[in-house]
Amino acid sequence: MVDEPEATGVVVEFEHVSRFFGEAVAVDAVSFAVGQGEFFSIIGPSGSGKTTTVRMIAGLEVPTDGTIRLFGKDVTTLAPHKRDTPMVFQSYALFPHMNLRDNVAYGLRMRRVSKSQRNARADELLELVGMDGLGERRADQLSGGQQQRVALARALATEPRVVLLDEALGALDAALRVEMQGELKRLQDQLGCSFVHVTHDQSEAIAMADRILVLNEGRVEQVGTPAEVFAKPETRFVASFVGQNNLVDAISHGSTDEGLQRVHTALGEFLVQPPTKHALEKGQPVTLVLRADALRRVTPRETPNEFEATVAGAQYSGARVTLLMEASDGTEFRMEEHESLSVGAPLRPGDYLLVGWDIGDAYLMK
Repeated sequence: MVDEPEATGVVVEFEHVSRFFGEAVAVDAVSFAVGQGEFFSIIGPSGSGKTTTVRMIAGLEVPTDGTIRLFGKDVTTLAPHKRDTPMVFQSYALFPHMNLRDNVAYGLRMRRVSKSQRNARADELLELVGMDGLGERRADQLSGGQQQRVALARALATEPRVVLLDEALGALDAALRVEMQGELKRLQDQLGCSFVHVTHDQSEAIAMADRILVLNEGRVEQVGTPAEVFAKPETRFVASFVGQNNLVDAISHGSTDEGLQRVHTALGEFLVQPPTKHALEKGQPVTLVLRADALRRVTPRETPNEFEATVAGAQYSGARVTLLMEASDGTEFRMEEHESLSVGAPLRPGDYLLVGWDIGDAYLMK
């Protein structure tokens, strides 16, 4: 087994790790580090390298190039059973011929822990995940959410310092998935271990993660806190993939006396807070990032940032409605607002709106 973590507090580290399958590049020179006790989520579209990355942590895939460290030790070619990095899968993968207690205790049995000790540990973990008193049942007698709890308990049985979750909540219905998100975060906080969590669901990652790694075509697009990834995307891909952002091509037109940035777009000229990481030159191409939930209906001259648009359609999702809009120049964008704003006077395609946003609610990206 891998030794205990060093004083640095880094439990998983990728250093320029690549994985090729023939000529296909699954992961391309990826570097990141996961801290002790951190909930670290990996997101990206299908084919971005998420699952290959977590399988390399587990030892189920061997890198073509680069170095993987666990607790500061090089494990690049170490066998999976020597890493102590249990993985929870979307399919649960419970043993159908065993009861729940034996499923949870399986890893301890492989370590030759006595039957009384492993059964006591299994019952303790079943209680921890809200399944106490059900140790004699079999997997086919459980709901999907219950099976996922048992799979998580099994992963925790050997007291690992790192737990890997590969789309672990993907097979659950929406309401149960939200419930299990809270349970996972509670357990991770209580146990103090690190979770590396792969998901295609950005909202799931934002709800649970301490930090998020965004992958695209096997490369790192951004690593940051949920707030940074959501509100301060570093690339156009992140801005388009996370949340509902409208990306508008713009040209920098210099600064005002108040230190605001002027930008010119096809929608008009607007005032924006300047970027904090780099200065912009006059005439420099930039991207104006407008979150859908930052746009709102305004009255004339209510804000310096406004433009005319018409409704092209609407998508309702409970208390929120996403309006599909079209500006006068043909630019399409989305605006999200509370459903109550439309009650009594539903918006219809062709309806005219004056749309605007506050100066601090937009983001400029090189």
